[in-house]
Order: sequence, then C-alpha cells, then structure tokens
Amino acid sequence: MRREQLTEKILDMKRAKGWTWRHICDEIGGMAPTLVVGALLGQMKLVKPSAKKAARLFGLDAAEEAMLNEVPHRGTGTPMPPTDPLLYRFYELVMVNGPAWKALIEEEFGDGIMSAIDFDFEFERVANPKGDRVKITMSGKFLPFKYYGNEQGIPEYGYKEV
Repeated sequence: MRREQLTEKILDMKRAKGWTWRHICDEIGGMAPTLVVGALLGQMKLVKPSAKKAARLFGLDAAEEAMLNEVPHRGTGTPMPPTDPLLYRFYELVMVNGPAWKALIEEEFGDGIMSAIDFDFEFERVANPKGDRVKITMSGKFLPFKYYGNEQGIPEYGYKEV
C-alpha cells in the first residue's frame, strides 16, 4: 500500500462513519489538531502512541499503523501554485503580504526566519453580521541565521543588531 492509498482509506472511513475532524482529533489526542489531521492526510507523522490510537480508531493493520509513524514526503499532492481556491488564497496572502511580513519580522527580530517546524497554528470562527470570519493565529519560533566562520567582532547569529 502507498501512503496516498492509506489517506484515501482513512477519508473513506471518515465519510462512512460521519465523523468530524474534531471527533477524530479528540479520539486520537496527544497533539494539536493541525498535526493530527495533517498526519492522517499524509503530510505529517504521528508518534507511535498516537499512531496506535489512530490505527485502533480506523481499524488499521500493523503495516498501516507503522506507515502513520513514518516521516512523509511533505508537500506532495499540491501543485504550485495551488489550484484549490482556499489553498490558493493562502498562497496569495504570502505573495502579496509576504514582503511586508518579512520586512516587519526582520526589523523586529533581525536576520533570520520563522520556523515552520517549531510552529503552532490555530483558527477560530468569528461571528460577523456581514459574514463569519476566519481568525488565524500562527506562532513560529524565530531562528536567527548563523554566520559560520565568523571572525572576532562579527556576531555568530543574526539577532537584531542594536
């Protein structure tokens, strides 16, 4: 079985049982819903205790359970630029606002990046009479660039210089 086939099997069972992602995440637990759903969609891995819970929930065999614990090929299955309208909006947000976000983050933190590994993502529905809004909170660890081979007087890391 390939990972894509396992994802389809999980999605088929989700549909057949009428489960929501919230229900599935509550049953598996152990980490943020984005990570659990991402793993079930083949983009993340579940740690062994979570993979065992997922296997029990979905009735998976030992090989399928082990597959949930393997490091995946992340980013597969999504063309660039994305063609799905919702995914494309995120892509558009980065294309349009990315340079400003970069400038503001660098001015505040210095030379570096926001981690996509040490990263949290939360969303919530915000009621609005003109149409409900999606509120997104992203929090990533700042990782300063390291200046390898730096000489005395040259900072080792790209923290904000004062």
